[in-house]
Amino acid sequence: MIRLSFALCVLICSLPVVKSAGQVIADNTYFLGTPGFPEWEENVGRKAHGRELHLDFESKANPKAKTLLIQQEGVKEGWSVYLNGKRLGGLVRSQTRLVHHLEVPERVMKDGTNKLSIRAPKRIDDINVGPIRLRDGAKRFLAEGWLETRLFDESGQMMPGRVTIADENGAQAALYLDGAPKVIGRAGVVYTGHGYARVGLPEGTYDIWGSRGFEYSIAKRRVKIRKGHVTSVDLHLNREVDTRGWVSVDSHIHTLTFSGHGDSTLDERMLTISGEGIEVAISTDHNHHTDFHQPAVDLGVRKHFTPVVGNEVTTKIGHLNSFPMKLDASIPPYKLTNWVELLEGIRSSPGVQVVQLNHPRNVHSGFSPTATNVFDRVTGRSGMGVGYDAMEVVTSAAMQSDPMCLFRDWFALLNRGHRIVGMGSSDTHDVSRFILGQARTYIRAKDEDSGAIDVDELCDSLLDGKASISFGLLAEIDVNGASIGDVIQTKDGKVRVTIEVIGPSWVCADRVELFANGISIGRRDFTSGSEIRKGRFVFDTQIWNDAYLVAIATGPGLREPFWDTPRPYQLSSKKFTPRLIAATNPVWVDADGDGRVNSPRAVAEQALEKAQHPVAALKSIALKDAAVAVQMAEFLAARIGKDELKRAVPKEAINVRAGVNAYLSGRAEELYIRR
Repeated sequence: MIRLSFALCVLICSLPVVKSAGQVIADNTYFLGTPGFPEWEENVGRKAHGRELHLDFESKANPKAKTLLIQQEGVKEGWSVYLNGKRLGGLVRSQTRLVHHLEVPERVMKDGTNKLSIRAPKRIDDINVGPIRLRDGAKRFLAEGWLETRLFDESGQMMPGRVTIADENGAQAALYLDGAPKVIGRAGVVYTGHGYARVGLPEGTYDIWGSRGFEYSIAKRRVKIRKGHVTSVDLHLNREVDTRGWVSVDSHIHTLTFSGHGDSTLDERMLTISGEGIEVAISTDHNHHTDFHQPAVDLGVRKHFTPVVGNEVTTKIGHLNSFPMKLDASIPPYKLTNWVELLEGIRSSPGVQVVQLNHPRNVHSGFSPTATNVFDRVTGRSGMGVGYDAMEVVTSAAMQSDPMCLFRDWFALLNRGHRIVGMGSSDTHDVSRFILGQARTYIRAKDEDSGAIDVDELCDSLLDGKASISFGLLAEIDVNGASIGDVIQTKDGKVRVTIEVIGPSWVCADRVELFANGISIGRRDFTSGSEIRKGRFVFDTQIWNDAYLVAIATGPGLREPFWDTPRPYQLSSKKFTPRLIAATNPVWVDADGDGRVNSPRAVAEQALEKAQHPVAALKSIALKDAAVAVQMAEFLAARIGKDELKRAVPKEAINVRAGVNAYLSGRAEELYIRR
């Protein structure tokens, strides 16, 4: 008999119980959360059981260890699991639906009534838990049958990759690995460094997916695991996305071994890098130089990627990746709180070529480098200073509720004249909670040998802006024959822009947008399916002043176990709409043919120098874009005040009015819409 020990208890749904030996403690799924304060919009109106779950159940004492299996979903914070007052451990911090296992040590249970408790963290966290089962024996007894998988490329050669396993409830399955080398696993996820894996599973029916990151197809099979039997499956993957001449880079990678949190050890990290098809892996443990080379050699995967020693210089005023680092160099002065001195200290480290600002909107130690008290999100003015070469605009382990907010920050910095490269990276600390390389950057460089990428060439190309950001999609842009990072000259300002959106067969795209100086000047909505080339679009447009052009493509996010789109890390909205994103770095347009590409701020400054009074200054930029007007507004507000500035705007100058209004309101969203 099972009793709920609190009054507020509503059955949310009944799910089929996996047919395996053991005792069913709960065959339901329970919604746990803070009543009246849902974390997500989708849970508005759902009646929570309460903050915690307490279940009484009848059983017998356990002279030997048992295994507790808990299906969970949406877990972000630290939930604790207790049995008869003894803490067994915690739920896995993962938003994905999965079956988590915990050992019940001998003699924890008793004859008669036992109590299972799942205790809540202090923070709001909406989760689903259940069904819950208790099985005889330790974890190894999960292996009632065995699944043997082999991953092959199109030439028939075995290769590294990932195998994802989901049970009949769609939950990543509890599994057992026998300790074979070059194979690691978490709930429902196995990475293999050589293509072969042997996985122990409870008896039942499972869906399995073979994958190797963004560039490859998916192989899906349904299998039945029978007690005492071995089921063998070959999974064949094709390289679908042609990225020749571009190197896949994850510039933000951690290990538990040296960062101290997450769950991926140094050796495990080598298998996730090779298994996700990353060609350059930059180690960025917190204030530590980590070398991936020897572990990769030891595990036989070094030929699949080029390791680069880096460091996430973790400070109270922001997190900055620096690479490449000399392994024997001193750790940069991470205790400094002066931005200029910090950047100087990082750049003085031997070998450093690139400094990247990480997850700029995240709050750490109560501070964010793009918070409105230190950064003007409309004009790009930073009270701290800038000084970095690149910034993350997509971080798959730290997604934003509004995926465009970091692009707006980036555009504001570019408009102020800072030549900063947009980046995509994972910031993963785990084996499977956040997928390594899910967000990545493609950099123009020779890529014939993944294990011998020229790092100096790569860094030079990156600093030249020859980089494209990928989070499930990839975008290419051509402007009058010029590509990403190039400069073109045109005396009449007329340009033909061709944008191509590509991605593997398992993703779709539905929107592409063209931005000039951060302002949308063209958009196409469309439908796509399993084709690799999702769409090709031509925009004929007039550029009235020097500008940079950026293409951004988006599509519906995935909720499949093999590539689940992560929820926001520090959410600013209860609404979650998963989206895939691809973005190019700028193509620079010298619209007036003077041999320079002036930033909107420089254009505004030149116009101001020529004007005799504020009204004349504003009229002189009537044919310029609103990004120029924003910078002019800041110049004039310092001279004549905001009230006089507002009165001075010519009524007929639509772009000027749009820029001035965005400046006065402080809302960057007003600038980055199509006009």
